[in-house]
Amino acid sequence: MQESIDSTRLGANRTGMQTSPVLGKAMLDNTEIDLVEPTMDPQPLAEVRADYIRDADPLGSVPPPATAKGMAKSGMKMMTGNRPQAFVDKLAERLAYERGGTRLYDAAIVKFAEYSDELQGVTVADLEQIRDEEADHAALIMECIEELGADPTAQTPSADLVGIESMGLMQAITDPRTNLAQTLHALLLAELGDEAGWETLIAFAEQIGQSEMVTRFREAEQHEQEHVFKVRGWYESLTLETGELV
Repeated sequence: MQESIDSTRLGANRTGMQTSPVLGKAMLDNTEIDLVEPTMDPQPLAEVRADYIRDADPLGSVPPPATAKGMAKSGMKMMTGNRPQAFVDKLAERLAYERGGTRLYDAAIVKFAEYSDELQGVTVADLEQIRDEEADHAALIMECIEELGADPTAQTPSADLVGIESMGLMQAITDPRTNLAQTLHALLLAELGDEAGWETLIAFAEQIGQSEMVTRFREAEQHEQEHVFKVRGWYESLTLETGELV
């Protein structure tokens, strides 16, 4: 069992300038000189960034259906003015996020097992239930993508984006230095984003008349609302009790 460490304890933190007043003053003196006579103009860097932006390829694309059935479904939707590839992109986004959420909880469960005595009334089984629901959501989205004749293994632009966005959360949770309160903070951010993502997907599905999917998505959204409620409660309970505000 990991011994609890107070992350707000006083320690040998030398990151602030007040720990070295003389050198801090010297640095500020140099800064004041630079403010009068800047040694670096930010405009050239902005121009380089703009050049890269103009020359960059898109983040990705949505592949065309690989089967005749998929082509037929896609063609019918295109004739009614809808863009099925945009919906497929949002489905792939949720699939990537739900897969990522499953992995987040896999990592969080390990952290919780080491600090299980800190959060009363919560068990590994509670976290495993949320983890399993995230996996179920991923399976649901995969089925819906296949029903549209698309490929659930394709990495679409939105799926790529949320994968990049989620990397910081995974790094925070798997970092051995983060305690349980800090891990719950990262999970809360993930769950808030997850809930918002389902709201957007439901609105999209309603717009294109996918009523059956809407019904299934609303059930998943209800799960995500419960996840937010639980994780927020755990986080607030732990931080208010210990004073380890993140």
